Amino acid sequence: MVLYLLLIKAELDGVARLSLRKDGNICISVRNPLSDDEVRDKVAFGLSDTVEQEENSREPPCQFALKWEGAKKRSNLQVLDDPKAALKKKKYKGELPRDYKAEDSGNFVPILAVECRGLEPYAYHALGDEFIVESEGGAIFNSDVDLSEGDWAEYDEENDAAVSISEFEAKFEPL
Repeated sequence: MVLYLLLIKAELDGVARLSLRKDGNICISVRNPLSDDEVRDKVAFGLSDTVEQEENSREPPCQFALKWEGAKKRSNLQVLDDPKAALKKKKYKGELPRDYKAEDSGNFVPILAVECRGLEPYAYHALGDEFIVESEGGAIFNSDVDLSEGDWAEYDEENDAAVSISEFEAKFEPL
């Protein structure tokens, strides 16, 4: 089992917090760690959904599973709701996954931890419905926060202020 962190970086303007929607879907690309030729591009799954277990499986519930050609067992990815214990086992001393805040602007911050068996996430693809934005004035934007083009902008009418996210980037980092 290998742990991966999904890290994001962006420039925030008028935004206090960028949160990953716990019940949302995400889209990633994965590869077989034993063969660079075997990849699955842009697979989407729900962060709170679980895949049906195989018969007699002792594996914990997971959010995504696939079976590589010629493999006896299926490979899977499990989203860690509380990654503290798993990260401690790996002697990880960095930041735990959390919301992206205004003071993080321009720096990579972990927002999600996943545990993988037999697959390796290597790219994140924004879908357009996985983030919630809170403006500096406290207004919540929880629909149509589409970062697939790398930026997003809206107007906070309550506080008469523009809010925007630009230069959005994401990457997976193995631990």
